[in-house]
This record gives sequence, C-alpha cells and structure tokens, in this order.
Amino acid sequence: MSDERSVRLHCFAHSADGVSVFDRWEASTGPGVEVIPVALPGGARQRSGPRPTTHEALLAETLPLFTDPRPGPYVLYGHGLGAMVALTVTRALHEAGLPGPALLAVGPGAPPCALPGLDVRTATDAELLDVLGGKGAVPPGSDEGIMLRAALPVLRADLELAQALDEAAGKPLAAGPLTTPVLVVTSRDDPLAPPTIADGWRQWTEGPVWSRTVPGRPFFVRGGRELPRLLGRACRVTRRLVQEAVPVG
Repeated sequence: MSDERSVRLHCFAHSADGVSVFDRWEASTGPGVEVIPVALPGGARQRSGPRPTTHEALLAETLPLFTDPRPGPYVLYGHGLGAMVALTVTRALHEAGLPGPALLAVGPGAPPCALPGLDVRTATDAELLDVLGGKGAVPPGSDEGIMLRAALPVLRADLELAQALDEAAGKPLAAGPLTTPVLVVTSRDDPLAPPTIADGWRQWTEGPVWSRTVPGRPFFVRGGRELPRLLGRACRVTRRLVQEAVPVG
C-alpha cells in the first residue's frame, strides 16, 4: 500500500460555507486516501471574490483544479448542493475530452436540488422565506425564523447556483452520455432520501450506480466516522479496479 499513490478524494460541501465538515475525515478514510476539501469563493475558507451563482462562474473556479491532474485515479464526493457541483465538474471534463473522476460519490439526495416551482433569481425575500419555511426549515414557535432571515443572502446564493446547475444538467452533452460509475450514499434516518433515491442518478450516467446507507440524519456528513470510512473503502476499491483495467505490456 505504501508504494502506491494515494487516491485523491476531492470533497464538495452542501454550501460554500460548509467545507470545514471534511477537516477530520482523513483520520477515518483509512490508508491510501488523501482528502482534499474544495473551497469555493465567498465561503468561510475563501472569502475573496463573490460566491458563484452561475454554471459558468462555478466552472471557472473549479475546472482548473482537474484539467491537469496528478497521476493516478481520483474520486469526487459531493454532499447536497455539492453533489450537483461534483456532477457538473464531471460533465464538463467529459465534454472537454479530459480524464474525469474514476468514481463520482454523492449524497444524500438526487437532482434536481433547486426549489421546485420557484425561480430563485426573481423571487422576493418573502417568497423565498415562505417556501423554505413550508419545507420545514422553520419549525412553528421557534426562533429559527430570525436565523433564517440572517442567513438568507447565503441561502439565496446557494439556491441560485443550484438552479443554474439543474438547468445546465438538463442539456445533453455533445460528447455523449457519461459512463462514470456513481456511488449514492443515503441516510438511514432520513425518510425523504431513502436508498431508492439512487434511481434518480441513473439518468446521469450509463455506468453502474450503487447505493449504500449509513446511520445519521440528512447532514450525516458532519461528525461520525461511517461516511468517511465508506468513501475510503470505495476509493481503495476504485484504485484496484483501475489498476486491473490497465493493459499490461
């Protein structure tokens, strides 16, 4: 194992502010895996520049990280909105004829990830708060409404990006469909994202789609060791499969 290159696990969070959730993952992923959190502009880790809210702005920030990759296979993991970011990067690399990830891992839901029936770019604050509250973001009688209003600019930017990525993903690729394998991770305690959510990812690739379940609530990405351990094993299996597929001589 020590003579082999580490598999790079590039991680995209559910929000530009959420990249810190991956800070301690490398202690749980196991040997042979290098965890690389990807910070977006406007977030807590990279405050210079505006938060990307369009498909073009996102790719301008992320695609250069993968157009000249180091040797060896790498894996992308995206959580929530990060899943659409990882899918967008994978599609862009495929369209450009460049090597993409050996595995795309996503959780906990399936695209589209924008708010259905609402154009976030033209919605008023009141309309956005009403929809978010109706989806359970603001429990009745709680003080979370104040926190939600304070976070609204950040939420709006993330939702605008989600809407833009959903729209872009709906356009067919000139280079043909993806064949990238996809691993869908779901939460055992999230009734809104059962294991069958993996079926929603089959439309995005002609490669195999697997589903695995870990304990925890929808944001099981924060805390716990089950998810990084699962992804660490997936990275090592991916490396072995890539090595077995390389012709000898």
